[in-house]
Amino acid sequence: MTIHLRELRRTVPMESQANAFPFTVPAIRSLETLHFETPVTFLVGENGSGKSTLLEALAAATHLPAAGAHEMGADESLAAARRLAGCLKLSWSKQTRRGLFLRAEDFFGYARRLSAIREGLEADLRDVDEEYADRSEYARSLAKLPYHNELHALKEQYQGDLDQRSHGESFFAFFQARFVPDGLYLLDEPEAPLSPLRQMAFLSLIKPLVEQQRAQFIIATHSPILMAYPGATLLNFDRQPIAPVAYDDLEHVRLTRDFLRDPESFLKHL
Repeated sequence: MTIHLRELRRTVPMESQANAFPFTVPAIRSLETLHFETPVTFLVGENGSGKSTLLEALAAATHLPAAGAHEMGADESLAAARRLAGCLKLSWSKQTRRGLFLRAEDFFGYARRLSAIREGLEADLRDVDEEYADRSEYARSLAKLPYHNELHALKEQYQGDLDQRSHGESFFAFFQARFVPDGLYLLDEPEAPLSPLRQMAFLSLIKPLVEQQRAQFIIATHSPILMAYPGATLLNFDRQPIAPVAYDDLEHVRLTRDFLRDPESFLKHL
């Protein structure tokens, strides 16, 4: 099994940045070095603990492609992450440009972006028909060929159109299409649109990639199902400094177990 990204180290920010977000987040302020010792690492903690912020900064520092409505450098919501990325020093066993960064909240934007590309290609085909109205059918076919090829490639990659399926189905189809060997995948709450059954299927999807195809995953999550991936490292952002934590010691896991064991004891306080 392969670990591409071995370590990140936070350097001291400029004085003008030190007292501004994201450097004021306790987990970020106390961060010195994080080691990635297994191919699957989960960043866990409550909302606001800094796990998504660090993942976004890591995405900016690694220059991985972002699956969203905008490219990484043009996304204003990632401005703070880019500032933090400037203070991250990364150590690799083998640097890879394969993989991607995905925030679950950005997926609709990405699907709309693909839809706009498809509509643009279809409009180009109509333009060819107008421009080549007086030319032979063969000439029109040649002119249309690049647009047809791109449309075909889009449909083949995702086995159809992402925006014509349910959120969960399109999300899972996206993963199936975009996970490739030798990739580094930074995922923020990928469980958000997935049912419990789909979450287990997601684990089955990444397992052969990790064990046979040299993929590495760093995932921010609240899902006890995903956190249960065998042999994964769980990094706890609720305590400073950030440190590994056992699955059974996680509050998310204990609370979920307690609730499922006796939901009435919780619901009676509503």
